[in-house]
Amino acid sequence: MLTSVSRRRLASEAMNQRVLIIEDEFLIALDVADTIESKGLKVVGLANARKHALSLAAHADIALVDVNLADGRTGPEIGRELAEQYGLTVVFMTGNPEDIADGVEGTLGVLTKPVMPEVVEQTIGYAIANRLGGMAIVPRELKVFRGNAN
Repeated sequence: MLTSVSRRRLASEAMNQRVLIIEDEFLIALDVADTIESKGLKVVGLANARKHALSLAAHADIALVDVNLADGRTGPEIGRELAEQYGLTVVFMTGNPEDIADGVEGTLGVLTKPVMPEVVEQTIGYAIANRLGGMAIVPRELKVFRGNAN
C-alpha cells in the first residue's frame, strides 16, 4: 500500500514539472515545446538569450539549453547559473557537443542536435526521475556528465 501511494505521489510530482526551453532557433524551440506539451507537461517559456532565460528561471524545474544563443555562446554559463542559483535540472541540446565535452558544473548532460521527438521525451523522463530521486533508463543519445548519472 505504501509503495502504491509513493508511486502515485511521484507520478503526480512528475506531471507538475515545468520546462524552460532556451533556444535561439524559433522553429526548433516550438517543435521541442510541442513534444513536451504532448507528454502532458507545461512549458513555462521560450528564451533565446541570457536575460530572458534568467527572467523565467524561477518558474521552471527543468531547462533544455542550447549552447549558442542569440547573445553568443552563453548557453553553458546560463545552464550553470540555472542549476546552481535556481536549482533547475539542465540538459543541453546542441549541434556542438564538443564545446561542453567536459561537462558544465551542476548540469545533467548533453544531447546532440538534431534531436528526434522521442529522444526529447525520453530525456525529459530521465531528467524528471533524476530530479525527483526516481529511477529511469538513460537515453542512449544523452551523454550524462560525470557524477550526474542516476
